Amino acid sequence: MSILADPRLRLAAPVAAAVLLVDQTTKAIVAGAMTLHQSIDLTPVAALTYERNTGAAFSMLAAAPPALRFWLFVVVTLFAIGVLVSYLRRAAPDERWLVTALGAILGGALGNLVCRVRYGEVIDFVDLHWGGLHWPVFNVADSAITVGVAIVLVHSLRAR
Repeated sequence: MSILADPRLRLAAPVAAAVLLVDQTTKAIVAGAMTLHQSIDLTPVAALTYERNTGAAFSMLAAAPPALRFWLFVVVTLFAIGVLVSYLRRAAPDERWLVTALGAILGGALGNLVCRVRYGEVIDFVDLHWGGLHWPVFNVADSAITVGVAIVLVHSLRAR
């Protein structure tokens, strides 16, 4: 069966590609226009802050040896991509929200994987804060993964 013949892949692939394109474009703009750790306030609760994250979510494993971190993150990401594609192929073709969400998660995973392979770390720049409280700085890929996972969770709860 051709990939293009599968309506799930015809929907998920462009979503993943769009997330990957927007993610890599925004990271390139930030890296080219800002200096590391520079912050530009946008609103009272949001700023562009150029950071590089050597760890996983919330900087987990950032202190691990670089070679271990690199291979661990690459292997885990490739495994996750395989699981997502398997889940996608088992989704019903009419479950467009689920398929779109899985495409967003795939695009986000690929976006952060590209950074890890190119730089050994991930470029982050979205800085949300309230007074002295700061959410960890994140990027477009992280946002796509988070929103996609939320949709998958809602879908799984509704399916029950």
